Amino acid sequence: MLNVIEHGEPGRPQVLIAHGLFGSGRNWGVIGKRLADTFHVLCPDMRNHGDSPWFDSHSYEDMADDLAGLLDGPADVVGHSMGGKAAMMLALTRPDLVRRLVVADIAPVAYGHSQSHNIAAMKAVDLSGVTRRSEAAPLLDADDEVKSFLLQSLDVAEARWKLNLDVLDREMDRIIGWPEVSGRFDGPALFLSGGRSDYVRREHRETIKASFPQARFARIPDAGHWLHAENPRDFEATLRAFLA
Repeated sequence: MLNVIEHGEPGRPQVLIAHGLFGSGRNWGVIGKRLADTFHVLCPDMRNHGDSPWFDSHSYEDMADDLAGLLDGPADVVGHSMGGKAAMMLALTRPDLVRRLVVADIAPVAYGHSQSHNIAAMKAVDLSGVTRRSEAAPLLDADDEVKSFLLQSLDVAEARWKLNLDVLDREMDRIIGWPEVSGRFDGPALFLSGGRSDYVRREHRETIKASFPQARFARIPDAGHWLHAENPRDFEATLRAFLA
C-alpha cells in the first residue's frame, strides 16, 4: 500500500525506517544506501506523505498497520519523531514483527508543539507561477532550516505539496499526542536522542521503561531533533553497533 524505496539485496536482514512528519522515505536515502552493504532497507513514505496514498485518518494505530503490511517476518525497525511513535506502536501491537527497535528523538508521550503553523505557511504559498523550488523559498514563511526541509515535499511540476495538508492539520492533536495502548515490547530497544534536543527527557524514562523494559538510551552529540541529518555518520555508527 505504501510507496517504498528499497536499498540493498532482498534476503539480507531487513531494516524498516519510518520517517517523521512532513518527511518522506527519500529523506533517509543516505542512511539507507550506506546500510545496504549489510541490510535490506525499506524506506516507505508514510500515509499522507510523499507518493503514498492519502487517507482521512492519521492515527498511530493506522500507521502501525501500514508498516506491518510491509513485513512478512521480523525486522529491525527504526523510526524518527512521528515515525518513531509509529514504530513504537508497531512494536507494542505486533511484537512478532519487530526484532529490534530504534526510536530517534521521541518518547511515547504527548507533546505540545503543534506544527499547524507550518501547514498554514505551506497552504499560503501561491504555487501557480513557481517553476523551481528556489522560487517558492521566499514565499514560504518558515525558519530557514525548516523551510529547506519542507520544500523537499514540493512537487513543482504538478504545483502541489506531496502532503495531505488538510488531514495532517485536522489530525495534529493525534500526531503530537500518544494514545492509551496496552502491551509491552520485551525485545532490544534503543532510544537515540540529539544532544541539543529536549524531546526525550530524563523524566520520560520511567514511562519508556514501562512499555519497553529493555530500553537503552544514547545521545548523538552536535545534533538536534533531526539527528540523522545533522550528524549522519555518528547516527549510522550508533545504529550499526546496536543492530550488530
